[in-house]
Amino acid sequence: MTTAPAAPPPPPSSSPRARRPAHWRVRFAFLALVWGFSFLFMKVGTRSFAPFQVTLGRLVFGTAVLAVAMAVKRERLPRGARTWGHLAVAGFFLNALPFSLFAYSELTIPSTLAGICNATSPLWGMVLSLVALSEDRPTRVRVAGLGLGFLGVLTVLGAWQGFHGLDAGGTAMALLASLSYPVGWIYVRRTLAGAPDSHLSLTGGQLLLATVQLAVVTPLFTDIPAQVDVLPLLAVAALGALGTGFAMLVQYGLVAEVGPTTAQMVTYFVPVIAAAAGVAVLGEELTWSTPVGAVIVLAGAALTQAGPRGRAGRSAPEATATPAPTLPATATAAESRRSEEPSERSEPSGQPESSGQPSRPVPAPAQT
Repeated sequence: MTTAPAAPPPPPSSSPRARRPAHWRVRFAFLALVWGFSFLFMKVGTRSFAPFQVTLGRLVFGTAVLAVAMAVKRERLPRGARTWGHLAVAGFFLNALPFSLFAYSELTIPSTLAGICNATSPLWGMVLSLVALSEDRPTRVRVAGLGLGFLGVLTVLGAWQGFHGLDAGGTAMALLASLSYPVGWIYVRRTLAGAPDSHLSLTGGQLLLATVQLAVVTPLFTDIPAQVDVLPLLAVAALGALGTGFAMLVQYGLVAEVGPTTAQMVTYFVPVIAAAAGVAVLGEELTWSTPVGAVIVLAGAALTQAGPRGRAGRSAPEATATPAPTLPATATAAESRRSEEPSERSEPSGQPESSGQPSRPVPAPAQT
């Protein structure tokens, strides 16, 4: 008596979901939580430290985490005066300036409002990319998203009430901080997209230079705290080590594993978590216009990042069998979409076109 041969094992699925380990969702949730709580950490940190001191501490702890990662991977800092010059500018617009502006803004506005203002970065990014990036063509959907997003900002601020009860200076600083990120993204894309160094090396150099900038400025405008409480110190340490250093490492791994489109969706959860943390932990008040306006802002931001659909009705990253290669984490959403679409143009990569290798990633903004 013979037995039927065992059925051969099914071939491995080529779908991206089958190839993505489930634990990428854990890293996704970690990024959303730590970036959402960053606004709470800043608020708590300013109870004992001046805003510049909060930013300096944040950068010191964040740089230390990246230094350890570089030592483990035996990475070296970038070489060349030109690269360091570009990294100094990137560190200013992507780290030193926005981190300081957010810290100062939270002296007079709730952390909830600061978190929602941070969500306007994609809106500013679209406006600037239309001016600075000639290949970034607007569409009706994206223009509609831009208008909807800024309508949401006016709703959050209560424009029909004459912005009553809001500190104009603090709100302006939070919005300027969110504007600083896309300015830095565009600058980095134009200057460092073809750098031969690894993303970890470039990001480590960027944070190091931002730390030096704050180390020079902070003693000129602040005094040594008369008393330092444990909780604000822990908040600054968590803000730097988790929200800046470790979050950068997690962000790059997430982009490499699930692609930029999925990874960038974490941005939509940050203001929600920031608002929940501010209300639940700090006892901040929340009027109806704040969550309603936040939803409108996020809807507008999503429309500004709308890209073409695949043949099967799926977005470009999901139509591929393998995760998208690591992209510059400082790229705007529009740039991420272009990298996923067939194009006659390509970014300088430092590699021959026939090599088939993606361009080296450039530093991340560690956007809070």
